[in-house]
Amino acid sequence: MIPFSRRSWLRLAGLGTAAGAGLLSARSLAGQAKSGAYDAIHHAAHAMGPVGRVSTDLFDPSGFLRAWNFSNLAPDKRSRFYRETPRPDGTLLREYEIIAVDREIEIAPGVFFPAWTFNGQVPGPTLRATEGDRVKVTFLNQGSHPHTIHFHGWHPPEMDGSLPEHQVMPGGRFVYEFDAEPFGMHLYHCHAVPLKRHIHKGLYGVFIVDPKGEPRPAADELIMVMNGFDTNFDADNEVYAVNTVAHHFMHDPIRVQVGSLVRMYVVNLTEFDLINSLHLHGMFFDVYRTGTSRQSTETTDTIMLCQGERAVLETRFRYPGRFMFHAHQSEFAELGWMGLFEATGARRDT
Repeated sequence: MIPFSRRSWLRLAGLGTAAGAGLLSARSLAGQAKSGAYDAIHHAAHAMGPVGRVSTDLFDPSGFLRAWNFSNLAPDKRSRFYRETPRPDGTLLREYEIIAVDREIEIAPGVFFPAWTFNGQVPGPTLRATEGDRVKVTFLNQGSHPHTIHFHGWHPPEMDGSLPEHQVMPGGRFVYEFDAEPFGMHLYHCHAVPLKRHIHKGLYGVFIVDPKGEPRPAADELIMVMNGFDTNFDADNEVYAVNTVAHHFMHDPIRVQVGSLVRMYVVNLTEFDLINSLHLHGMFFDVYRTGTSRQSTETTDTIMLCQGERAVLETRFRYPGRFMFHAHQSEFAELGWMGLFEATGARRDT
């Protein structure tokens, strides 16, 4: 693991400061006369990010966007971690296997973080059910510390995973079982103490409950988890991202279709900072706080979320091209929390 402070990360990546941007520009223009190109590169250095790419062999932030209930796995592997069985009342029994395991993950090129993970990834796998389904999660703790799973939503107190007696010791197992309700966008995370350490180390994921009866309109649905990483353990994050890898979506823009409904499931799981945010350039979106209502609460281009707060955002891109999105805390954006949408298709003004 490489210990970075925020300032050294900025210098390394060529981000955020005039000195860092100037260094990056000088290197890229060595041997060339100063010109308008110098000013352009100097100005745009904040968007260039660190040199190199993070391997997606173990975790692909782009694949995570559109995967739930282990849909990213081949059928034979998926059946180990997820099964569904129809019930007489028309609902489903949804059975999951979630495993806590220690794993070093790469969060920026050459920057590794000693994470605690659910199923070897940060964030953990997205779980999705329909309101009224029975959810059964077999939790295996193969990590080096006691862990639990705490689900947001309605469930009996013995399924809460929050008290000392709920902790699952290394090598142990526990079965969480409850009905999926209410409909909305929820989350799950370890609730062992110290809580901030277990969450910050990576033990969290998204839990979506779709409404029964009339479903939400069909859309291109995206899972977006805002997170941060304290690489030198000074209770101050050095790297920020959506779906873990800094600046991933600057290199690999999220591809959407002009005129098609895009639904973003956004949750803030950043530790140590009181708030995080999402701002979308050139666009507005409808906000459904926690996703528990079919009525939008506001239409805006920026949303602020505290830790654990979440929202469903819906929009339609009117124009083709690339649209930036990022945290509206500039420091977060410069330290990795920045990306692009790439919309394709003919212009649609409504």
